[in-house]
Amino acid sequence: MDFDSDEETVVNEDYYAFLNVSKEATKEEINNAYRSLSRVYHPDKHIDPEKKAKAEILFNKTKKAYEVLSDPHRRAIYDSLGIKGLETEGWEIVQRTKTPAEIRAEYEQLAEERAERRKQQRTNPHGAITVNINATDMFNPYIDELGLDDDLEIEHDLSVVPNIEISGMNFNQSVELPLTQKDTCTLAGQLQTRNGTGNGGINLSWRHIFSHKSWAEVEILAGNGPAISLKAFRTLTKRFFWNGGTVLQFTPQGIRPGIMSTLAMQVDKHSVGYFTYHGGLRSLVSTSVVRDTEFGLCNFSIQIGVPHSFISLSYTRKMLNQELRLRIAVKGGTFGGVIEYGAEKKVSKHSWLSAAVAVGVPTGVKLKIKLNRANQTYSFPIHLCEEVIPSAVFYATVVPLVVYVLVKKGIVEPFHKEQQAIKVEKQKQNNRAKLLERRKEAQAAVELMSATYSRIHDEEEAKKGLVIVKALYGKVLTETSEDRRNSEIDDEVIDVTVPLQCLVKDSKLTLHDQSKSQLPGFYDPAVGEEKYLLIIYNYRGQPHEATVRDNEVCRIPKPSHRTSIT
Repeated sequence: MDFDSDEETVVNEDYYAFLNVSKEATKEEINNAYRSLSRVYHPDKHIDPEKKAKAEILFNKTKKAYEVLSDPHRRAIYDSLGIKGLETEGWEIVQRTKTPAEIRAEYEQLAEERAERRKQQRTNPHGAITVNINATDMFNPYIDELGLDDDLEIEHDLSVVPNIEISGMNFNQSVELPLTQKDTCTLAGQLQTRNGTGNGGINLSWRHIFSHKSWAEVEILAGNGPAISLKAFRTLTKRFFWNGGTVLQFTPQGIRPGIMSTLAMQVDKHSVGYFTYHGGLRSLVSTSVVRDTEFGLCNFSIQIGVPHSFISLSYTRKMLNQELRLRIAVKGGTFGGVIEYGAEKKVSKHSWLSAAVAVGVPTGVKLKIKLNRANQTYSFPIHLCEEVIPSAVFYATVVPLVVYVLVKKGIVEPFHKEQQAIKVEKQKQNNRAKLLERRKEAQAAVELMSATYSRIHDEEEAKKGLVIVKALYGKVLTETSEDRRNSEIDDEVIDVTVPLQCLVKDSKLTLHDQSKSQLPGFYDPAVGEEKYLLIIYNYRGQPHEATVRDNEVCRIPKPSHRTSIT
């Protein structure tokens, strides 16, 4: 569910769906679809004046769809910009079905969005807030280690609320100031506080891009003593690149130099190896290999240095359909060892929420909660205990899951459902006139299909081919098969038996991955709602049934659709 999206559903034409061809359809497939619909809707094929008038409207729509999709240039514009891209006046794009007030409102909204995007691109703000929470009193009460008298011990026993405190906070913020296309200044600041003691700093850097292969940066730092650093990047060959730099920190004791250098190699399409050296106060040599694929991310690192050396291995499983990432990491070295596992879930268009549990020696048990919102990061490391206690590990694992489910089911989903209902009602109001027009058009199409329907139905029945018994399209259908056969059609479900039978060719029916509401004889009975297409059909005298989502590909007949054998 996505609360960031404020896009509204607008009822627009889909020429591909109307002709029932895929977006990759060849010119021959488009010609065949056009000829098939022309046989139904051509005005010369109808004698009755009323039917002739209806046929003329639908034939013109068919002809327009064919003219656009059969012209490579116009088709490319339509694929990129839709119908409004074809209806241009000079440099202005004008959708003629909208009123002047609607055009002005849409223009103002687009202008605001462009201005906001331009501002974001120019400043590119990044921020990070970290709040360290000490909750060790929950599992390691400090009172047990103090030599207190009996009265104080009794008083402590009566206290059921553990002492939870904020042990430290970090704030980081940066903005970019583009000077030219190749020169950018960045202003950044940091503030830290821990156990009542704080410090901070401010950085100003200038980066110049020489080419797509190299850049250089100079940075001035102030806070814990002034410092200056130089950094550079260079692509060496097609598979090798390097970045590094030096820093000079000015202290009362003198100048403290430091150096850092990283050489990277593209091992294959998904893997990169790094070799890093740091010299100065914290000297180290490290090497790592990162493999990043569509479904997983693996990172293996070895570091030898002062004061710590370690080996680490981490793996992240990407579950794209669920918008979920599962991660596990192991790290061991001179400082001890730690195992970390967690999950990261996309909760909106711009936000990811993650929770991880770190169990180690001598660090104990930590719960890490983090929210990434666009370019802002909010982290809440919670130190639960200083020793590895099973109960702490259990609660750190279970409680975040329970809280997430309760908040999602009890607060987020009801709120989302209410907002969705308001949004759907607004969409219905905004598209009422267009929907009435589509409904009349669909009814006219079904009326004109009567002769074609009878012919195809009789041919399929005679050869025991594909016969559509009943087809319903609209809001979620939950009735049993027998109920569906006999139920009356409500406002949010329409009968599409006739138009579907007319699409049958050689005992086969194929519907592409577009909204079925654009098919001839269809319309959208439930704007903004999730819709399904239910098809009850006979093939070779056997009953079959299939239910597909609105934008799902449908191919019948299929053996898996059979409901019983007679």
